[in-house]
Amino acid sequence: MTSPRALLTAWNIRAKKQLGQNFLNDPNLARAIVEKAGLNSDDVVLEIGPGLGAITVPAAKAARRVIAVDKDGRIIDLLHTELMAAGIHNVEIREADILRVDLASIHRDASRQLVVMGNLPYNISSQVVVQLIHARRCVDRAVLMLQKEMAQRICAEPGSRDYGRLSVMLGYCAQTQVLMPVRASLFFPAPKIDSTVIGIRFADPPPVRADDEGLLFRVIKAAFGKRRKTLRNALSQSELKLDAATCQRLLTEAQIDPMRRAETLSVPGFVRLSNTIGNHCRLTEKGP
Repeated sequence: MTSPRALLTAWNIRAKKQLGQNFLNDPNLARAIVEKAGLNSDDVVLEIGPGLGAITVPAAKAARRVIAVDKDGRIIDLLHTELMAAGIHNVEIREADILRVDLASIHRDASRQLVVMGNLPYNISSQVVVQLIHARRCVDRAVLMLQKEMAQRICAEPGSRDYGRLSVMLGYCAQTQVLMPVRASLFFPAPKIDSTVIGIRFADPPPVRADDEGLLFRVIKAAFGKRRKTLRNALSQSELKLDAATCQRLLTEAQIDPMRRAETLSVPGFVRLSNTIGNHCRLTEKGP
């Protein structure tokens, strides 16, 4: 593996800070990440931000096919050259913004659920995770490298300060686990914060199923929209269009103390609350 510094210098390319470009500089770590993904010869990998190919090459050697999506057209030719030098011919590179990519279309093309891999920039990591949640019927599992604090938020348990919207949404439909820490010094250019590799395995149907998944996600968003407030106040001041008295009654009906805060409520509690709100809206013939 040629060092990222040498490659970028040879091609007269500078990493773009606005794209969160920090290129992995350790081939052993790249191989370890691919091993954690548990790839086999039937898998189709969707790689988000392949960069200079550190993960792309070992993933392509282990999987049937890799579809690599990168927004930066400057490095596409460089990546093609690196793949050719490595004798890799089962990688398709697409220049695109992953947030605008139709994952269902890629799933249909692959004829199987995808394994998603990628080193995600902090500024889009939460959006990508939400995108995967909504498209999870197309995705079997994901192995993602995230900034340490984002990984902590995703894998957080109820009652912790990191527990939030993403924790609950993923807790509803997936199992998450921390796979390995990654020091900032293993990237070029080195970011200011360490990273963490996490694994996400989606479950369909979810263990505890909501009557209306869209409403569940809106309730979660509303509850954490004002996370320092009680659930009664956070919900009544949200886009759900429920007054405080109604929120008080619905929370009590769902066997949840209205004075609790969102970070104390488990996934089954959110599902129970969402179902209760949904029943109320159907009876009153109005939607939140």
